[in-house]
Amino acid sequence: MIAIFKREFKSYFINVSGYVFLAAIWLFSGIFATALNFIGRYASYEYALSNLMIVLLLIIPILTMRSMSEDRRNKTDMLLYSLPVSSAQVVIGKYFAMLAVWAVACLGMGVTPIIIGMYGAVNFASAYSALLGFFLLGAALIAVCTFVSSLTENQLIAAIGGIVTSLALYLLGSLVGLIPASALASFACFAVLAIALAVIVYFLTKSYVIAAIVAVVTLVPTVAIYFINSELYASAFPKMLEYLALFDRYYTFLGGIFDVGAVVYYISFAVFFIFLTVQSFDKRRWS
Repeated sequence: MIAIFKREFKSYFINVSGYVFLAAIWLFSGIFATALNFIGRYASYEYALSNLMIVLLLIIPILTMRSMSEDRRNKTDMLLYSLPVSSAQVVIGKYFAMLAVWAVACLGMGVTPIIIGMYGAVNFASAYSALLGFFLLGAALIAVCTFVSSLTENQLIAAIGGIVTSLALYLLGSLVGLIPASALASFACFAVLAIALAVIVYFLTKSYVIAAIVAVVTLVPTVAIYFINSELYASAFPKMLEYLALFDRYYTFLGGIFDVGAVVYYISFAVFFIFLTVQSFDKRRWS
């Protein structure tokens, strides 16, 4: 795993992708800090970070687009399969390499509060707490976009898919108010979600049997609970969306609160999508 990590990390700086990524995030960070903290005279670096969230939707998929898809396109994934390492070690090694590049970007951004502090009073605890939350948000997005990259061998499709997925996660909190709070609406949404899950499982396994089992296991309890006590579904789906709103969790950091629950949430979110990436990688190994 360490060898894969070193190989992947070096590859970002052998070609220009790592430098372009760092230049982009530092450029936008500087623009927002200049506009809000120096010209606008706001002492809180958190204002700049809140605006940078939208930038993540574009630059994180660019960082991750080649992580898995390039090996598939160049057939070098066959070489990875022959190595005496597990699929999990390959995926984790690649993920930590991207996480290291992201950490370099955040460390560079960490200089900004110090510069702002030269010209006024800055709450460094709040600023660096928000920066840590920003790092964790990026880490979760990297895991999501890595999974998207594992589904295709085309880097452009991987980048577009990552952007669309990130945008959906960004808008998730806003969608809560658009979904009716009725039990029937939540039941319908959960049923569609169960079917979508079965389709995804089929895509990963290419097995109608496994997909059918997943559909039965998820749909039967969903229907049974609705007919037994439909009131349990009242506002259930909007509440689930609210819980899954990745970007909304970050707002507590912007408020100057170090949210341990959000830290655990981001780590769990990243672990889940790394697990899905491992399954996707394994599917190609045995296909």
